[in-house]
Amino acid sequence: MFAQLKDFKAPIVAGIVATVTGTLASTGIVLTGLAAVGATASQAASGICFMLITYGLLSMALSWRYRMPISIVWSTPGAALLASAASLNIGFASAVGAFIVCGILLSLTGLWPALGRLVSSIPRSLASAMLAGVIFSFCISPFLAIVDYPAVAIPVIITWVVMYRLAPIWAAPSAIVLAFILIVTTIGVDTGSQSLAPTLEFMTPQFDVQAMISIAIPLYIVTMASQNVPGIAIMKNFGYEIPFKPTLLWTGFVTSLSAFFGGYAQNLAAITAALNADEHAHKDPARRWVASFSGGIAYLLVALAASATVALVLATPRELLLAAAGLALMGTLANALGTAMETLSERIPALITFLITASGIVLFDIGSAFWALVIGLATLKVLQFKR
Repeated sequence: MFAQLKDFKAPIVAGIVATVTGTLASTGIVLTGLAAVGATASQAASGICFMLITYGLLSMALSWRYRMPISIVWSTPGAALLASAASLNIGFASAVGAFIVCGILLSLTGLWPALGRLVSSIPRSLASAMLAGVIFSFCISPFLAIVDYPAVAIPVIITWVVMYRLAPIWAAPSAIVLAFILIVTTIGVDTGSQSLAPTLEFMTPQFDVQAMISIAIPLYIVTMASQNVPGIAIMKNFGYEIPFKPTLLWTGFVTSLSAFFGGYAQNLAAITAALNADEHAHKDPARRWVASFSGGIAYLLVALAASATVALVLATPRELLLAAAGLALMGTLANALGTAMETLSERIPALITFLITASGIVLFDIGSAFWALVIGLATLKVLQFKR
């Protein structure tokens, strides 16, 4: 028995490390996104708590059922998309309705493969350019913060660069932990009278066309293109064939369910999946499922601290919060820009898609991500047109 426990030590540790890394690197982004679409502090805490519980349970269930290191997480690029929608003034009730529709679309993708093929038909260059435009404002924030908060921003940026050279996986978590330590010790934060106990709030959704076009559809595309598709590819690289239909069905279902408590899109993990599926988790690929299973348990424990985490993050100056989120998204931006520009014939449409998304323009009450994709596709068709 002790020999068996010792044999599972490595995947258990790997799963816990992946959970801590992913949560530290993305919680600030998620909170920024939820706040941008009108969530109050208590609603954001409820959403984060419920999402941690549901995708913790789903990671455990899928890993146990299929004996694969299947990790389910929230959509970090999706949270960045929400943050870019702040100027729309949609209201959180309408955003909740959009989250529910996004979940339905994810489930339909599992039931109706043609929908998945339609999303896959969007050129990777344009999907990546849209993602790069969404997170661009985050990634310049660490350098903008140097002007007003040099004592915090400079050490944090240096730490990120050094850790990226030594241990890239730990670069963002190390920088974010240092950032909050410096914020608390040099600036101070006041969490006020907000309750630190985990609580859940039920949200009543509203459904309107503006939220569907500006949030639901772009959130679905970003979640599929930047999380589910790479997640499937990463798992295939490690020799695992993800059960597509049940995974999309369940992630879509929990996305819609989470929306009623303030949550948004959930999907296959990419970076977390790589940590759990790598040989460092276990030499035997058949036993690596223990990593994602134990990671799911860790998510349930982290959910208990959701309200306390939200209170700390929301008390942090916005500029520093965006700076911390930007460091966590640096690698994502580099990969997205590289993919957007790798095909010579698609560079101009991709560049236009990136610039329109990054501009944050709102036309006819519809956000920039939607227009960027429409205009980018139109530009691509014009340039490819042959007389």
